[in-house]
Amino acid sequence: MFDTLQDRLQSAFKNLRGKGRLSDADIDAVAREIRVALLDADVAVPVVRDFIANVKERSRGAEVSQALNPAQQVIKIVNDELVTILGGETRRIRYAKNPPTVIMLAGLQGAGKTTLAGKLGLWLKGQGKSPMLVAADLQRPNAVNQLQVVGGQAGVKVYAPEPGNGIGDPVKVATDGLAEARRTLHDVVIVDTAGRLGIDAELMQQAANIRAAVDPDEVLFVIDAMIGQDAVVTAEAFLEGVDFTGVVLTKLDGDARGGAALSVRSITGRPIMFASTGEKLTDFDAFHPDRMASRILDMGDMLTLIEQAEKVMDTEQAAKDAEKLMGGSFTLDDFLSQMEAISKMGSMSKIVGMLPGMGAMKEQLANFDEREVDKIKAIIRSMTPAERDNPKMIDGSRRARISKGSGTQVKDVNQLVDRFFDARKMMQQMAKGGGMPGMPGMPGLPGPGKRAGAKQKPQQKKKGKRVSGNPAKRAAEAAAAPKKDGAGAFGFPAGGNDEFELPKELKDLL
Repeated sequence: MFDTLQDRLQSAFKNLRGKGRLSDADIDAVAREIRVALLDADVAVPVVRDFIANVKERSRGAEVSQALNPAQQVIKIVNDELVTILGGETRRIRYAKNPPTVIMLAGLQGAGKTTLAGKLGLWLKGQGKSPMLVAADLQRPNAVNQLQVVGGQAGVKVYAPEPGNGIGDPVKVATDGLAEARRTLHDVVIVDTAGRLGIDAELMQQAANIRAAVDPDEVLFVIDAMIGQDAVVTAEAFLEGVDFTGVVLTKLDGDARGGAALSVRSITGRPIMFASTGEKLTDFDAFHPDRMASRILDMGDMLTLIEQAEKVMDTEQAAKDAEKLMGGSFTLDDFLSQMEAISKMGSMSKIVGMLPGMGAMKEQLANFDEREVDKIKAIIRSMTPAERDNPKMIDGSRRARISKGSGTQVKDVNQLVDRFFDARKMMQQMAKGGGMPGMPGMPGLPGPGKRAGAKQKPQQKKKGKRVSGNPAKRAAEAAAAPKKDGAGAFGFPAGGNDEFELPKELKDLL
């Protein structure tokens, strides 16, 4: 969604890097490029005007002029201002003190309200709630059926007493749905209302009547993130008509310019609360302004990545797998289980795209074939349990059989097995404290306590206890031996906090 904006901003910042001091001309030039980038992304003109004014004012202040790295400080200012126009802090749902909490959806037809009702219901279930969907969109053909299908997929009850298609009173359906939720002890009610093809006065009044009848705790304005400059006009009309309390952005996975996301919050003063990033019911989550700003500036979104991993991965099993990987007993079965867990997080391109600095690899990520992951799974599943446990036994004839069973070529099997051994060997070398092994065209990084490029003195033979030739026994002997002063674990001095104090930043990280 924000690829173009991201590229333009990175191009603007590139001219600042390497400068020890920024002149007014430098700041004006960067501000001009940022202005063009935002306008090109369909951000509303008033929002751009305020944004640029704040950036220029702060860039000429002491926080930049006295900074050791002015370019990074300007990037930080742009990040702060992006967070501000996106809402500042994450806005949570205000739940009613006496259930059920009523959430009403409003927006233009085609914005994705009905599908979003199912996504929101599934998300609320994950939060420990018991939601119920109310089919009050009786205008659009098959809207009621669609909500029933979506609700069934999400495992959420749907209250639909009327067939729709122009038949029935939506206000009565909404009030009856609220009564039904109280009777059946559902603690959240999501009311799906009719969408409008434009600013339709009659249907807007209908939405206002539903709001007055059910007195919702939240009114969410659902807007298509690809709507462009019309977002502002539409948002203002709905703000006047139904006085919504929050915004939901849909279709954030599209390839449009995405300026709506940067405009609606500033124009209406209402926070963006949720974002839909795909067609699956699970492609939906709370909107975090700081994380979105970080993505726009190509600084990644590690917090969201970690949260998604925690949902699908067993922490205890992950620790066991890491221990097995370091110890050299990691098998292809373990690798397969990890791949299946990662697949539950979403597409590989989305996962990798959350890492910092991936903006330079947009083309590769866009061209990544998700079927490659399925191919790897098929190859491993075509192996016998003994072959997965000990890949060294996979000889030529076995590789031919595996490729035939998985519908792949022998070279695909060879690549998988070879890469598996290379990865396991690299992790073992890291576990032994030898530092990062050398990579093609790149020298190995030094181990703990060693300086890069420093010549190592040849070890002199010392008389003493004979060292065992068994690696496991040798490691046990080394662990049991007392450490010498100044040679603690990981190259840090031994002797406790009196001799070595961790930097504050590292303490905070740990």
